This record gives sequence, C-alpha cells and structure tokens, in this order.
Amino acid sequence: MECPNCHQNASRVIDSRPSDEKRAIKRRRECENCGFRFTTFERIETAPLLVIKNDGTREPFNRKKILHGVMAAGQKRPISSDQFEQLVDHVENKVRKQGISEISSKKIGQYVMDELADLDDVAYIRFASIYREFKDMSSFMKTMEDMMAKKGKGN
Repeated sequence: MECPNCHQNASRVIDSRPSDEKRAIKRRRECENCGFRFTTFERIETAPLLVIKNDGTREPFNRKKILHGVMAAGQKRPISSDQFEQLVDHVENKVRKQGISEISSKKIGQYVMDELADLDDVAYIRFASIYREFKDMSSFMKTMEDMMAKKGKGN
C-alpha cells in the first residue's frame, strides 16, 4: 500500500482489529521506507446505493459527505474522531440493512439527527439548523424545546 507521506509502495501491517460492527478491518501500517504510520480500512464491497436528493437527482451514497457534515456540526465540541466515525458507521448500517438500492437524503438526515441527539445536544442543534432549513425563530425554538424535553432538561 502506498505511504501517504513518501508515496513508496512498501508498508507493513503493525496491528489489525475489527471495526464497524465487524464489517471492516482497521489496520495500522508502517512505511518500510520512512517509518510513517497510518491507518487503513478494509471493507466488504457492497451493492451500489443511490441517494435521492431534494431536487430529484440521484448520486452514489458517500459516507465522507456524512462525516464532513457531522464533523462541521460537532466542531469545537468534545467529540472524538472515533465517535464521528462510529456515528457514520451506524447511519450507513441502518441504510444498508434495509436492503434497498435508493434512499432519500431526508431519510439519511433523519438517521444522522437520531444519532447526534444521543451524542451531543449542541451538535444536534447545529446539524438540525441546516438539515431542517428553519423558516423562522419559532420553529428553531420548537426543535430546541423538543430536544430539552427529550433529554429531561425542560421546565
């Protein structure tokens, strides 16, 4: 495997462990040329999954887009990169377990919101503010109140 540091093709596996509910293998590698250590993932190849966007177009499912979105929502929050990866793993697993070839972006967004609600209140609200496209302050406040009631922090 090519080293991301020196671009040589000589690396060795230092450690392997199951990941993503045993659907992937996480490998720590070390470049034999420069000694740089990096992580790779080996995943089961799955059937293509298309996401139906709000405008009706379709695009391939991209877990990196979800990861980017939740990392933006969780910026400067006490959430580790492993927690972000696990969240995306859970969302992807929910989608793939349905055995469908197409899913709406709205449904994926709801899965992300469900996961964020359990992980971090602030990240949830940040994600919701974009995902739900609030029209006014009252709809935003309603979402916050619902979240507080769900967490037992309300009134």
